[in-house]
Amino acid sequence: MIKAPAMKAIKKKIEKNIYGVGSIGLYTELYREGLAIRQKPGLELEQHSGLDKSPLGKQCYIPIKAIQPTTEPSPMTQSSTLLSQLTHHSQQRNLVAGRAAHARIIRTGTSTGTHHANGLVNLYAKCGHLPKAHSIFNAIISKDVVSWNSLITGYSQNGGLSSSRTVMQLFQEMRAQNMLPNAYTLAGVYKAESSLGSATVGRQAHALVIKMSSFGDIYVDTSMLGMYCKAGLVEDGLKVFALMPNRNTHTWSTMVSGYATRGRVEEAIKIFSLFLREKEEESDSDYVFTAVLSSLAANEYVGLGRQIHCITVKNGLLQFVALKNALVTMYSKCENLTEACKMFDSSGDRNSITWSAMVTGYSQNGESLEAVRLFSRMFSAGVKPSEYTIVGVLNACSDICYIEEGKQLHSYLLKLGFERHLFATTALVDMYAKAGCLADARKGFDCLQERDVALWTSLISGYVQNSDNEEALILYCGMKTEGIVPNEPTMASVLKACSSLATLELGKQVHGHTIKHGFGLEVPIGSALSTMYSKCGSLEEGNLVFRRTPNKDVVSWNAMISGFSHNGRGDEALELFEQMLAEGTEPDDVTFVNIISACSHKGFVERGWSYFNMMSDLFGLVPKVDHYACMVDLLSRAGQLKEAKEFIESASIDHGLCLWRILLSACKNYGKCELGAYAGEKLMALGSRESSTYVQLATIYAGLGRKRDAERVWGLMRANGVSKEVGCSWIDLKNQVHVFVVGDTMHPMIEETKYLISMFSRQMLEEGYTTVLDSSYVEEGTQLVVS
Repeated sequence: MIKAPAMKAIKKKIEKNIYGVGSIGLYTELYREGLAIRQKPGLELEQHSGLDKSPLGKQCYIPIKAIQPTTEPSPMTQSSTLLSQLTHHSQQRNLVAGRAAHARIIRTGTSTGTHHANGLVNLYAKCGHLPKAHSIFNAIISKDVVSWNSLITGYSQNGGLSSSRTVMQLFQEMRAQNMLPNAYTLAGVYKAESSLGSATVGRQAHALVIKMSSFGDIYVDTSMLGMYCKAGLVEDGLKVFALMPNRNTHTWSTMVSGYATRGRVEEAIKIFSLFLREKEEESDSDYVFTAVLSSLAANEYVGLGRQIHCITVKNGLLQFVALKNALVTMYSKCENLTEACKMFDSSGDRNSITWSAMVTGYSQNGESLEAVRLFSRMFSAGVKPSEYTIVGVLNACSDICYIEEGKQLHSYLLKLGFERHLFATTALVDMYAKAGCLADARKGFDCLQERDVALWTSLISGYVQNSDNEEALILYCGMKTEGIVPNEPTMASVLKACSSLATLELGKQVHGHTIKHGFGLEVPIGSALSTMYSKCGSLEEGNLVFRRTPNKDVVSWNAMISGFSHNGRGDEALELFEQMLAEGTEPDDVTFVNIISACSHKGFVERGWSYFNMMSDLFGLVPKVDHYACMVDLLSRAGQLKEAKEFIESASIDHGLCLWRILLSACKNYGKCELGAYAGEKLMALGSRESSTYVQLATIYAGLGRKRDAERVWGLMRANGVSKEVGCSWIDLKNQVHVFVVGDTMHPMIEETKYLISMFSRQMLEEGYTTVLDSSYVEEGTQLVVS
């Protein structure tokens, strides 16, 4: 009699000969049910051997001593071997070998079988050839749950919006055919729904889980939890988490990450503390530690981060590279680069993520040059960077305007094959946009078919920063057309574009969009709205938004102070500044530009001096060119031109042409020709290329009777190729912007416009008004023609 252990060995040997070496896998399970060995005379099998009698026994009835590999495998054996090979090639992502197996399947005529077709769908899906996998799937006549799972899982693991939407469509088709999903189906659906940041179909799948009594499968429950957390429905995720009968470390890390990504640090710490009490000793607990460390992203949490660091040392978890990387990232985000560098230097087994964490840490803490140098070290060390490393160093180049180095990184990125990666392309677009290379930024944007909100926002912000506000608004409309939901930075940039164009009606529509998308009046939306209404002259609406803005920061106060200042309500601007100080908000350099400008418009010279001195004396702010310009304007408007000249000459900063230009204009207005000539000659010596400088100086010399000097200035203007910039104005009427340029006759209603101007001019003359021609805008030889 053969004992049980020997019988198990015989069974394993027979399975190996029939099905091939290694794991049989999902697709050979159906054949296992028919496997049996007939008893031969004198060979008794114990009942608990687990081998059932079956007609297939004829193939397996071989004397034990005679078990040898056959030279010509039977059709069943060959079919099973091909299935095993497909499974193996799928796991190894070996597309070349998988295609060879596909060819053998076609040659044997078994490609139409459901099991083989499922194996082929799984192969091509895992190798990233989703169109081919989908084509084979569509050709399957009798699809089973494995067929659907293979394709759904392939699209789900591929990621991206398009693939995730396809998963939703496949799941709906599956249910329409009354095919009941299993745990693998639901996990794929939940993962795709997480990529979409939605929970619509996920809730339906949740109801199906309850209906099928599948709740309790830890794989399904954890996927469902991840879906709710990534959709921002953390409270629903917590309900799922609380009801789960079993939890593993992945479940705990998913729950902690759900709170961490929403910035809810306290809740993340509570879940982590609960984990420490229940499952701290688990061998793979580093995932949970990594998740909780990712939530500590502010300087106030650095002490808590150190405590968690101590627990990792105590539990011996620093052997995990991922945890070391998380500690580097945590210290960097908590603005403690010293500790981050120590952690980085102590990591003997650094990978690309470790380098990326340190590069990004330098970049986010304003040490962009150090980030570029560290990347150079990484390159010299022969470490291949990841996409995220490239993103970090591109952001560093963007911050310090290293456009040439950025272009070299672009070339390296192409060499690494990251040109179609979303994060890398977004960083490229942002770098080119900030450098003013909008054409290159647009090329990067157009090369991607699937664009997320970050990519759209980068290009929109780039257009706004480079004063191409019309194109920014056109791009925003395109974003809305494609169904991309904007975020707060998007709306802030669009509102800034509306402010620059002074398009109040369009700004009100964008305000409506912010309400529709659920954005409150917190920074940056509140301050952007206040600025938009103020610049469009609608101060009451701007002030109303400002008063309703919660937790006002210095940007919010600056927006409203600037609005009052630039709309001639300087007293209210100064009152608001005093209120700002009373509420404990510390001003910045922009605040002082606004209040000194308000003093300038109101003629408060002494008060302006007081605020200028307050910058350095009380708040430790070093005056910049803008502050000096406001002071020169303040003195000039008050007629204190001599004091303004002395102030300019005593300035301790490099102000270029700015201050002398203000003084020149003031001298012309007050008729101080000698001082104006002095300021004008200073501008000539500094190489001014602005037409207004030449025109004003020539006019001053003409007024002094110094024709030779006037002719010299006109000659210099022509020799330097300086020409007057063409004036331009526009008006928004009935949702259409009408642009008028000096000398342009291309407007479709130019004749009607000229008629109206002529009619109003006659009416003004009849009522006693006179036309004033500003000689500063008339070049030599120009004549005023009245028609």
